[in-house]
Amino acid sequence: MEVNKITESIIGSAIEVHKRLGPGLLESTYLACLIYELNKKKLDVKKQLGLPLVYKEIDLEIGYRLDLLVEDKVVIEIKSVECLTDVHIAQVLTYLKLSNATVGLLINFNVSRLTDGIKRLIARDNF
Repeated sequence: MEVNKITESIIGSAIEVHKRLGPGLLESTYLACLIYELNKKKLDVKKQLGLPLVYKEIDLEIGYRLDLLVEDKVVIEIKSVECLTDVHIAQVLTYLKLSNATVGLLINFNVSRLTDGIKRLIARDNF
């Protein structure tokens, strides 16, 4: 499936979850409900996927975990915060680099309109 179609489906599912639940809940609640919606659409979803990190010759088992990886192409990071910051964006960009995924969606459910809480990020080769 094409990345744009995948992200479109993810965003539609996230909007459905937000319409039903609204803002103010825990990230884990939104995560579980989003997984449910994505599974209904028959998308391949991996949750809490551990990411290996190698620094020079050292294999670090630090325990970085993606919230979701969809179709092995799209990283999803779920937040329920007052506002997204540059650190949240940097986190997703780092996850993209470590996972070799092509697109990341940073979704903050703690907003009145979910479309105001979504950032779509593209993997960059030079960071």
